[in-house]
Amino acid sequence: MMTVWFVSRHEGALAWIEGQTQWRIDRFVPHLDVAQVAAGDVVLGTLPVHLAAQVCAKGAAFYFLQMPQQPEQRGSEYSAEEMTRAGACLRRFDVRLLEDGEKQ
Repeated sequence: MMTVWFVSRHEGALAWIEGQTQWRIDRFVPHLDVAQVAAGDVVLGTLPVHLAAQVCAKGAAFYFLQMPQQPEQRGSEYSAEEMTRAGACLRRFDVRLLEDGEKQ
């Protein structure tokens, strides 16, 4: 059975995803233990690129929580309403690790 994960430690992001009716979240976590992710799972939120690559290598889908903002706004807390006004969205990425010396 597929699990839909939402990864964030931000209260505004948690409130925002609850307002996104197209998603049914099974597990809310502030940090993802990739060992718990299975093929066919869906991971939503923000992850370092090396963890996103591990998620994708397991056959799970990764959707990045994209939040348009200015450099000076990085690290700020946002409400769900502020995220919506700013154009926050989930975008699917297929991330993979290239072997040393491999070129794209």
